[in-house]
Amino acid sequence: MISIAIIPARGGSKRLPNKNIKNLAGKPLISWTIESALNYGNFDLVIVSTDSQEIADVAISCGASVPFLRPAKFATDTATTDDVVTHVVQWVESNIDRVSRITLLQPTSPLRNADDIRNAMLDFERKKASAIVSVCELEHPIQYCNYLSADLSMKGFIAPEHMKRSQGFGKYYRLNGAIYIFDRKYV
Repeated sequence: MISIAIIPARGGSKRLPNKNIKNLAGKPLISWTIESALNYGNFDLVIVSTDSQEIADVAISCGASVPFLRPAKFATDTATTDDVVTHVVQWVESNIDRVSRITLLQPTSPLRNADDIRNAMLDFERKKASAIVSVCELEHPIQYCNYLSADLSMKGFIAPEHMKRSQGFGKYYRLNGAIYIFDRKYV
């Protein structure tokens, strides 16, 4: 049984084309995530799942494994991360060994480092968790958020009962996409 890290890096980003290999502080964006996974040092395999040969070449040059190019059906705007993870796990189990634990590391969280992964893994093991995800505190209370109507009217944007100082609300957190660790049974 092996523990794997999966770094999903689709080539067809619409909002920021080629974002995974754009330069960030002198290196391709994806290299920061690959380095943190490799520096963590306890993954049996660090796999980049991509449909782009250009991303694959960068990933391999950074030390990651790219044993295949992701099939087109898992590289569409509607393909889910779960589809990608399932595909990778099935490939690993068909070609290498059974998977016990998966860590998903999105390349768009370049500030996560090996210590963050190590601490998340320690929490996962200490709590005997089935899954653990990284979160960050919201900068502003969720009560200050709402949808905008088509005419961009702000009428009723904040409910009257929420018209108070931000210190009057508790802390809220959101998933930040940096680290997802889970048992094989979730795939």
